[in-house]
Amino acid sequence: MMRTVHEVSALTGVSIRALHIYDRMGLLPATRKTESGYRLYDDAALERLQQILLFRELDFPLKDIKGIIDSPVFDRNKALEQQISLLQLKKEHLENLIDLARGIQRKGVKYMNFDAFDTRIIDEYAKQAKESWGNTPEWKEYEKKSAGRTAGDNRNLYGRIMAIFTEFGALRDQDPACEEAQLLVKKLQDFITENMYTCPDEILSGLGRMYAGGGSMTANIDKAGGEGIGRFACRAIEAYVASR
Repeated sequence: MMRTVHEVSALTGVSIRALHIYDRMGLLPATRKTESGYRLYDDAALERLQQILLFRELDFPLKDIKGIIDSPVFDRNKALEQQISLLQLKKEHLENLIDLARGIQRKGVKYMNFDAFDTRIIDEYAKQAKESWGNTPEWKEYEKKSAGRTAGDNRNLYGRIMAIFTEFGALRDQDPACEEAQLLVKKLQDFITENMYTCPDEILSGLGRMYAGGGSMTANIDKAGGEGIGRFACRAIEAYVASR
């Protein structure tokens, strides 16, 4: 069944202007166009739009979404699992904000609780980088990668890294040295290298000790993955580094 751009807009709530932009940038090309130039969309296009909207709910930039979906190694099922994990984290964050607002409503404006805004794990990574390297090329790399990030960008980054620890939580009853846990360690290392700074095994080991060392980082990790996941991730990292 083919739908016009107006029908797709009415069905999905996406504005016609946005659909035109998605088409022009190649993010959601129209399936075909009529002789008069009207865009038409089939069910496959609507499935792609659904994926786009899920990523948009997680604040992914449009260019990043296009790169992800168009990648030859894009795994729709794996992406959906990750989206679910991130949406759960976002849900928890929103619930915390709702609880905060209700607390203010109930107890008055002097009610103070800033836990709902806590994304300090990103700051902890910055602190670890600076303490480890000082004014080295690695620290400059972190500064370069983090330059221009908005608060929303940092919340998105926080959600994505916490989703990895949620995956660690699903393995809590297994050996930290098992293949699945080791693949997650590699995923974590690659994520840090891509988004923060080059993360060789030595730095990864230091981060592992931070994950298990208590404080806000351990608390955030355990909140995402379950009690003790900071220590579990640390042991998985130790096994990973020892095997290389």
